[in-house]
Amino acid sequence: MTEEVRVLRVLDVHKDFELQDHRVEVLRGVSFEAKAGETIAVTGPSGSGKSTLLHILGTLEPPTTGTVEINSQSPFVWSEKKLARFRNRTIGFIFQEHYLLPQYSVLENVLLPALASGADRPGRVRARELLHRVGLSHRTEHRPGQLSGGERQRVAIARALMNAPRMLLCDEPTGSLDSSTAGQVSDVLFEVQKEDSLLMITVTHSDNLASRFSRRLCLREGRCSEV
Repeated sequence: MTEEVRVLRVLDVHKDFELQDHRVEVLRGVSFEAKAGETIAVTGPSGSGKSTLLHILGTLEPPTTGTVEINSQSPFVWSEKKLARFRNRTIGFIFQEHYLLPQYSVLENVLLPALASGADRPGRVRARELLHRVGLSHRTEHRPGQLSGGERQRVAIARALMNAPRMLLCDEPTGSLDSSTAGQVSDVLFEVQKEDSLLMITVTHSDNLASRFSRRLCLREGRCSEV
């Protein structure tokens, strides 16, 4: 895998947590590489380290040992300020809960990542374009409480794409939706991923969702294997 196409390199990543008088090993030597345009499902039983791995890939949590490179850069050596700026511009997050701010409109919620990076007026144009892409042009001035669960998750997708990230990280993005709505939201996810040639890594317990990905990583007892 060449440096030109590789977005992510994970090498021998371990993650331990101190709990009172003992240490818990959550990740035990995870290694893999991924490139632009790939879709990777991360599966495994509860407690196997899936969400911990996603947090490390998203630079929200440092590994105890090991290497994580994103776009051939090692973000964990940076200051928190530089790391936050890199995260905002490079990585998009989608969670099981949409985490939209109820006091703001749909458009304003999508715009939030751009405001954090200092853009406003140009960002509004992109926010409207993204809402059109996810089929919510008619909902821009509504509040999250006026939307269905599927619509709120589509707003979350648009927000994650606001700063044109290279990598999209999803943690059970359809876990709180009924099967029909989950399928619709999944379709939107894969459409935008393909259009933008994003690396998309998704933690899921759904075999139906996992079957749609080009690769599948299984975590068990902190160890990772490709299946």
